Amino acid sequence: MRIDIITGFPNLLRGPLSESILRQAKQKNLVKIRIHNLRKYTHDRHKTIDDTPYGGGAGMVLKPEPFFECVEALKTKQTYDDIIYLTADGELFTQTIANELSLKNNLLFLCGHYKGIDNRVRESLVTREISIGDYVLTGGEIAAAVVIDAIVRLLPGVLGDGESLLDDSFQDQLLGYPTYTKPAEYKGLRVPDVLLSGNHKAIAEWRQKQRILRTKLRRKSSI
Repeated sequence: MRIDIITGFPNLLRGPLSESILRQAKQKNLVKIRIHNLRKYTHDRHKTIDDTPYGGGAGMVLKPEPFFECVEALKTKQTYDDIIYLTADGELFTQTIANELSLKNNLLFLCGHYKGIDNRVRESLVTREISIGDYVLTGGEIAAAVVIDAIVRLLPGVLGDGESLLDDSFQDQLLGYPTYTKPAEYKGLRVPDVLLSGNHKAIAEWRQKQRILRTKLRRKSSI
């Protein structure tokens, strides 16, 4: 998979996309991630990427020209299955969408900032708009990192134990079960006996019951 990201603030992404599972996926050549600095597609000496909104109001809006020039330059080298804009008013990101996007070959992410991007970019270039939740961030960079992490970990070969994906929260609309590790007792707190029993059938049943209970308590509308 190849992932391209367009942003006016590349340093917000370099750290998160260079650690842990994402770093391992890149080292295994399972994913290529390229960050493109929006300021390189401006033509004034101040590298201006934003301006005041037409109609008045507070805040600044990212200009259309740098986005169009960057996207057009990238599309001369590869085609994209989706061009995704991260925005608070997009469709709510779910595990189902992560699964779907993990099957794509080339994805392009556009990161907004300030009050967003000129709507002509959204109308002409963007094929999908995604929100990671009903709240507002300073920009789309953190949201892009979240979505990319959720996608890349699903790629075959990224995780050492691929079966662990089957137990992830939301893969079957249920939350995950409680997990424990050694020691079996710490400060008077014990691991549930069933997990120490060696009875795999009983452990599987306990875990499923815990998943259902946790989902009912924390996602009351889910089941």
